[in-house]
Amino acid sequence: MKATPSASERCRLVLTKWRSNLKVSDLEKSQLAGEIKVLDRQLERLIEKRIRIAVFGRVGVGKSSLLNALLGEPLFATDVGHGCTRHTQSSIWNQPVSGLDSIELVDTPGIDEIAAAGRTRLAKRIALQSDLVLLVIDSDLTSIERDALQTLLKSGKPVLLVLNRCDQWSPHEQKELIDSIKKHLSFESHKIDIQAIAASPRKAQLQIDGKVRSQPCPPKVDSLQKALITLLSEQGELLLALNSLRQADRFYQSLKGGRLKRSKVAAQGLIGRFAALKASGVAANPLIILDLAGGLAFDTALVLQLSKLYGLEMGGGAARQLLKRLSLYNACLGGAQLSIQLVLGILRQLLILATPISSGLSLGAAAPVALVQAALAVYTTKATGRLTAKQLLLSSQRKETQPSALLKRLATSDPKVKKLLGVWPETASRNVQQIQRLLP
Repeated sequence: MKATPSASERCRLVLTKWRSNLKVSDLEKSQLAGEIKVLDRQLERLIEKRIRIAVFGRVGVGKSSLLNALLGEPLFATDVGHGCTRHTQSSIWNQPVSGLDSIELVDTPGIDEIAAAGRTRLAKRIALQSDLVLLVIDSDLTSIERDALQTLLKSGKPVLLVLNRCDQWSPHEQKELIDSIKKHLSFESHKIDIQAIAASPRKAQLQIDGKVRSQPCPPKVDSLQKALITLLSEQGELLLALNSLRQADRFYQSLKGGRLKRSKVAAQGLIGRFAALKASGVAANPLIILDLAGGLAFDTALVLQLSKLYGLEMGGGAARQLLKRLSLYNACLGGAQLSIQLVLGILRQLLILATPISSGLSLGAAAPVALVQAALAVYTTKATGRLTAKQLLLSSQRKETQPSALLKRLATSDPKVKKLLGVWPETASRNVQQIQRLLP
């Protein structure tokens, strides 16, 4: 009997297939070159089982010293003046962990050396390109650190809070400080683990000449190292897979958003042409049944043309489901469209039949009725086109091959994934108003 693949293995299989089948035009490749590069690197790390852990925090809190302590050698530059790290740097941590082939440790610049807008962008970039973040602090949480932490959490990023320089406080002082930090974490609902360490402790030592000098001592990072190894052993492979899914989904949403934006003007023209044709047919046709049949035919053709225009084509089954939703929508225009068209159609037919009696005067009254029918046809066609554009975006998310769909299925079927997503939820959502502006 064939074993059921794990959640992380399913992610790898689905994302590999999804990426190979993803159709991206030359224009989109040019416009999204950076995002495609980041996505492909993430998928490459997923295949290689190489998880990426980034240290993040203010300048001088000991980020580089922490990485050196974990690595057991001074690979990252440090300075007593602080602020050595100006660019992102990385190194492989030769720590064996079940389910992972390698662990990449990443050093980042201090967030307080960057303007507020730049800090947010940096935090989002670090969140996007890392599978786990160590937010390093050396005192109670500052407003800058709280903002950075919120940005990371909104991205659904796993975060461990690392309190450095614990050698500077007594056990009682350290407990009070940690309690204060936890109070400042009340803005978020789930618990964040806090690890107290001393990445580069120093001890005062009396010299022969009577002067006191500080001497370096062995780092105290055992508790953090054990916590990391435990976390990575239990969840590392899954964290890597889920982050890849989220990153693929973000890219796909960006890709679809770009298609909607570029297609907006063309869609408006297409909807306008169908509205004019439908209105002309309704105004010229005296039979109600032909009005309704012709309207449905125009709506069907409009749906298919819009799906091709947006590059979000659907198969026959998906198109039929969309048409059902559109039919319900049109019915909700109420009794609206059908009832009004029926009344107007009967009224127009009566006026036409009354032509011999009224010596042709009733034909003059029939013309405004036909214009009202045409106006209603224009309105419903535009409403149908707008709804179609929105439904195309929503229906594409429900396809079996899309990253967001797999993420939802995993959360439903796998208790471990559900628990993990509960601890590290992704609260960021697309701006509905922005999507509305992109619709025709």
